[in-house]
Amino acid sequence: MQAKKRLVAVVLILTALVAFNVVIGHLLPNQVLGAEEEVQQTPSTTNTPIPLLTDNPYIIADIAELASPATVFIYVEWPTPDQTQRRTIPQDPFSMFFDFWFNDPFFTPQPRSQTSAGSGFIIDESGIILTNQHVVGNQGENQTIKIVVDAPGLEREYEAEILGADSTLDLAVLRITNGNDHSFPTVPLGDSDSSRIGEWTIAIGNPYGQDFEHTVTVGVLSAKGREITIMSRETGTTQVYKNLMQTDAAINRGNSGGPLLNIKGEVIGINTAVHSQAQGIGFAIPINVAKDVLDELITTGGVKHELEPRAWVGIYYGNLDDSVAKQLRIPDEKGVIIMDVVQGSPADEAGLQPWDLLRRIDNQDIYELDDVIEIMSNHAPGDEVLFTIYREGQVHLITVTLGNMPAHLRQ
Repeated sequence: MQAKKRLVAVVLILTALVAFNVVIGHLLPNQVLGAEEEVQQTPSTTNTPIPLLTDNPYIIADIAELASPATVFIYVEWPTPDQTQRRTIPQDPFSMFFDFWFNDPFFTPQPRSQTSAGSGFIIDESGIILTNQHVVGNQGENQTIKIVVDAPGLEREYEAEILGADSTLDLAVLRITNGNDHSFPTVPLGDSDSSRIGEWTIAIGNPYGQDFEHTVTVGVLSAKGREITIMSRETGTTQVYKNLMQTDAAINRGNSGGPLLNIKGEVIGINTAVHSQAQGIGFAIPINVAKDVLDELITTGGVKHELEPRAWVGIYYGNLDDSVAKQLRIPDEKGVIIMDVVQGSPADEAGLQPWDLLRRIDNQDIYELDDVIEIMSNHAPGDEVLFTIYREGQVHLITVTLGNMPAHLRQ
């Protein structure tokens, strides 16, 4: 009898364990089933989590700590202007609303304002500094350049000279002249071509002067290949800057020439311009642009730019209106008036004269200035074109061999 009761109890226990295992297996299959079955139960569409960039919460601080000693404050004193020639231009004179980062909101043309300021960074232990041309100017302008270094054991003001400068690229290379053979801290140069939109960027500089030196701001690389147009405060002419990097790292006047770094602590850009009516829109020169011309700037003092060929006649002309047509006794308003001829130009050599009326180029009639521009855009230097000219009641056919437009005449 006892044996029978024990057998019944064992059967009941085994039955209960089987039932429990079935229930638990149904509710928690991945914990009860084997490893192979668990893989089969896992959906194939599970997203893989994006790995963290770094487990160092102080990586920005570490980069700033390493790069700041090599980032310098630049102060430039210009010759005192002749008061009879002195004039000021109101702040924000730029038609395209872009601005360089000068310390002074008012500007006096050359001999310029009495002071200007900006940032730069040391790229060689001997004291070679990379910055913007608009911060320091050009060689031979009698300016005095002061460099303030804030590196351990080197904290003082130094003097510097310009080794090379180029306004087209807005680049300048300086050298500390009284470093007494010191070994200065440097910042490594990266590869701007491999930089990616959306990657972290770090700007270091001296916004609004030395009072806010070594300000560190963080953002992302917003875009690459940007083009902006800035009006020169000296001449009133415009300058187009191409292939710039756009960042939303907070930057202000005085950041000019300072480094734009990536998350590896490498310089990928040189802070250059800011949109004066927007927040978070700044521009930097790609560091690869500077690397390509660095040796040329140091050895020759400038950069030789290879300009694309552009067909050039050498005339200044205006549209023909009804009153001028009557004065010239022309029955219609077909053609454009040659107002002046550049001495030594293809037009001058061909015999074109002021007040000639240009009626046709080759077999195309001319009615307005845009017609001439369109035709010239389809020609190259060295091409021969036939001008039909009306002069003093007579028609002249003049062949002009087109030249290459000089650099100083290009907009």
